[in-house]
Amino acid sequence: MKVLYVGNLPFTATEEEVRAMYSEFGTVNSVKIIKDKETGRSRGFCFVEMDDDAALKAIEGTNGKDFGGRNLRVNEAREKTEGGGGERRSFSRDR
Repeated sequence: MKVLYVGNLPFTATEEEVRAMYSEFGTVNSVKIIKDKETGRSRGFCFVEMDDDAALKAIEGTNGKDFGGRNLRVNEAREKTEGGGGERRSFSRDR
């Protein structure tokens, strides 16, 4: 299982729209659009969880793709290593 970081996402994008786009490459296990805690508005990125082979195809097929007038930035998310200690998994974008 791989988690993709999808950046430069239109602020109006819905989880259903993202799921539909990535379903073209394989089974999408989850989509999580990250929202501002205070306003509830999208922060312009999300995480998509897919099987390994499908995720690699999805990166190749959507990185740089126009979606809602914005060119997506897509790569494999990396687990955050600093701080914490709980069991919650957290991911960050690749820079």
